[in-house]
Amino acid sequence: MSFGDPNNPYGPPQGQQPGYPQGQQPGYPQAPQPGYGYPQQGAPQGQPGYGYPQAPQGVPPQQGYGYPQGPGGYPGGPGVPNVASMGRRLGARLIDGVVFGVIYFILAAIGVAGSIGAAQDCDPSAADYNTCINDASSSIAASFGAVIGVLALVGLLYEWLMTGLVGATLGKLAVGLRVVKVDTGQKPGLGSSFIRWIIPMVGSFLCGIGQLLVYLSPFWDKSGRQQGWHDKAASTMVIKN
Repeated sequence: MSFGDPNNPYGPPQGQQPGYPQGQQPGYPQAPQPGYGYPQQGAPQGQPGYGYPQAPQGVPPQQGYGYPQGPGGYPGGPGVPNVASMGRRLGARLIDGVVFGVIYFILAAIGVAGSIGAAQDCDPSAADYNTCINDASSSIAASFGAVIGVLALVGLLYEWLMTGLVGATLGKLAVGLRVVKVDTGQKPGLGSSFIRWIIPMVGSFLCGIGQLLVYLSPFWDKSGRQQGWHDKAASTMVIKN
């Protein structure tokens, strides 16, 4: 009895060659059937097959961790800002300090020069010489007071207006930093920049200790945004361009 014998009960069905599944010809590999690990043929458009998960339709793509993308976006990629390091922020603060130092020196030199000129006009042989010298000394003290007042005003306008309207002071521009709103990535505006400026200034009245703590507070921020207390109050952060 042979496999080709139609009377053989153990042979293949009539018309099918032995050793090959029905419908498959010898010498040709069988096409893969849809199943686990392959996309389903004929599945509805947009539906994932096995092994190929896709995001549900209508669900927006996820944004960067904790940083929503603003209209202009962040320079670190879609919704992901490049958080400024404390080293760069310190460098920006030092540059701004040099700018203020130059302004202070010019104003102080003008005031002292005027007071010294007034003292030189005092006649040592005059009866009111001591009064003249005292007046000159008072003038010098008043000049320093005026210099400090003008410097405070310049500091307010400089930090407040440049941060609010430009997004950075000269020091931050020099090292490639800018201040942005956390929720939009845009310039802070005058309201937020004033809050950001006034908090360190209030701290400076405590012998400067409060101001120093405000500027060091980003070290204790656990959000990953390096926000200081003044940044949190103004909803801002400092990023790299």
